[in-house]
This record gives sequence, C-alpha cells and structure tokens, in this order.
Amino acid sequence: MREEKNQVNQAEPMVAFVACAGCAAGKKRFADSGISCAEAVAAGFDRGECKNGCVGAGSCIAVCKKGAMSIQDGKVVIDREKCDGCGDCAAEGVCPQRLIRMIPAEATNFIPCSSKEEDEDTVRKTCGHGCIACGECVRACPQGAVSIVDNHAVIDYEKCVGCSACTVKCKKKIIVDTLHDLTVLKDKVAFVRCSGGNRAAEKFKELGVEDCQKAAKMDAKELGLCTTGCCGLGSCTAVCRYGAISIVNGTAVVDSEKCVGCRDCTFACPKGLITIVPYKGQKMVPCMSTDDYEDKLKVCDSACIGCEDCVKNCPNNAIYMEDKHAVIDHSRCEDCSMCQYVCRNNCIKAMSVPEYIYKQREALAQAEKD
Repeated sequence: MREEKNQVNQAEPMVAFVACAGCAAGKKRFADSGISCAEAVAAGFDRGECKNGCVGAGSCIAVCKKGAMSIQDGKVVIDREKCDGCGDCAAEGVCPQRLIRMIPAEATNFIPCSSKEEDEDTVRKTCGHGCIACGECVRACPQGAVSIVDNHAVIDYEKCVGCSACTVKCKKKIIVDTLHDLTVLKDKVAFVRCSGGNRAAEKFKELGVEDCQKAAKMDAKELGLCTTGCCGLGSCTAVCRYGAISIVNGTAVVDSEKCVGCRDCTFACPKGLITIVPYKGQKMVPCMSTDDYEDKLKVCDSACIGCEDCVKNCPNNAIYMEDKHAVIDHSRCEDCSMCQYVCRNNCIKAMSVPEYIYKQREALAQAEKD
C-alpha cells in the first residue's frame, strides 16, 4: 500500500498533475492568442467563467524538457510515461493559477479541480468538472486522506491507499480513479420521468425555440402540449460528460450503463423531470403529469392515466398515487413485473442491470472485507 511504501522509501517517483479538468476559465478565448498564461490571467475573466481554472495558454508546456505535456481539446494533458517528475512545470511563476502539483507516480485517485467558488449552483453552472465541496469524499475516506481546502477537495497522498471510497461517494463524479470503472462502481443513475414522444420538441422547434429553459417558460397547455413533459431540446444532453443521455424520438433518455449518477442533468432540466434512482433491476414510471385523465389522453399516448391498477395489484405495496400519477417506492420494489402486466397504457418501464455489474459489486465487497 502507498502508506507503507512511504515509510520505507521517502524518495518515491513523482509525476506532474494538473488540478483542473474543465474548460471554463476562458480557454476558448485564449486559444492561439499567443499570450502567456500570466498575461491571460491578468486580462481577467468574463462573467460565468471560472477564475481559478486553467486558461490553456500553455506556459507549462514551454518549460517541459521531456515533451510530456501537450494541449488536447483545449486541456493540458500530461503523459505520465514521459514525465520524469522534475517539477519544472510546477515551479513558482510557471502556472499563475498554481494548478500543477507533484504527486506520487503510483497514485490512482485524482481530484482535477481547484475552484474556490463557495456557491454550489454557480459551480454547477460554470463547470461540469467543478468540485462543489459537499464533503462526501471527506466523510467516506477510511484513511482521512481527503479534506476540503478553499472550497474544493484535496487528497493527501501520504495517507491515500488508493481505495475507491471517494470515487463512489463523489456527488459530481469528478474524482478520477484509474483502477476502478465508475460505470461499475455506481449505485445510482439518472432517470427521466417522461416518455411522451416528439410532440413537444417538434412544436418548440416550429416556433424557433431551441432551449429547454425558454421552452419551459411558455404556456404548454395553450400550445396543446403536456404541461409537465420533456421539452426534448437537449439541455440535459449538453451537460452530460459521459454521453449517457440523448434525445430519442423527442424525449430525453438515459443509458443507465453509461450513466454514473453525477446529477448534472438533474440540475439542467428546467422542469425537474430527471431524478436519481437506485441502479438495480426495478420498475419505473416515466410520467409526472398532474393533469386530469381526459387532458392526458389529448396530449400523450404513454401517460400514466391514474387508473390505480398497479397500486391495487402490487404484492409489496410498493406503488402509490401522487398528484394523479403512479410512484414506485424502490426500497420495496422486487421487480416482479406485476405492475407492467396490469398497466393499461403500457406506461411502466423496466430498468435492467447487466449480470457483470452484480458480479463486480460482489468482488469489490469481498475485496473490502479482505
């Protein structure tokens, strides 16, 4: 383990690490500008940009003698195989934002954010890779290796042993873990509570509206649309860092195998249609309509019509009615499929989890016991 190694060998190999994985600090503005990073920072930041992130002008690249640093898609990338840990890029005066740190070459967990912003909503709006300083990683770490410093999480590599606790508990799923797969470790995923088709998306595009935020402010009932349904314009897809959500036939759909449960899409949806649910075999109700039965049928072919057949037939009493639509209590659902069988409108959907996910979970649980 790393802690034991440090006691034996204080001069362990080091590599450089850039504590920023975002593009919110004006990288597009400064790209190919020919100015230094210091000049870019001195020029100031626009409203909505991160004031603590990498500006991407590449001053660090110029001092690297090993050719271990490059800019790819606007981000400074370090080739760990080429980096010899000399520390030139991390020296004072190179990175004006002090984003480059020297860490153990064998480190497997990284937190690529240095934001000092205090407001969580501002961080979420500014950068998908931003740490919101929720402290979940701090509480989860069994070694006390993670702490919150200047409103972002920092790992003490003298204490870190490379477990996956911080990665699993991170609400934003920004912690990089080179040993474990986030899509396997997750215990929750996003789910869109609507399957209403492309009626809304087509109508909004016809009116020249291309943003969910603007569409949500319009009078849906006057337009002949569901008042609570998906706008289908993709504000959620724009913020997903994992390509886990897409617009299918006019409605947002989550690929549960790709989703890691970071919650970014839940904040992007102006109608609050996207929620976080347990990642397990279970039944879901993709409808939040509060309209009356007759009104639902006028605007949607797949809405929950409030017949309560699922409620009456669930053997575990896991389903109840709320605001004229069915809701499933996932702590009680045993995935028996009775509700799907009796649903008159074929509204209830099934979430399936690949067998290898369960096997991975069992293996990780056993490893923790050992």
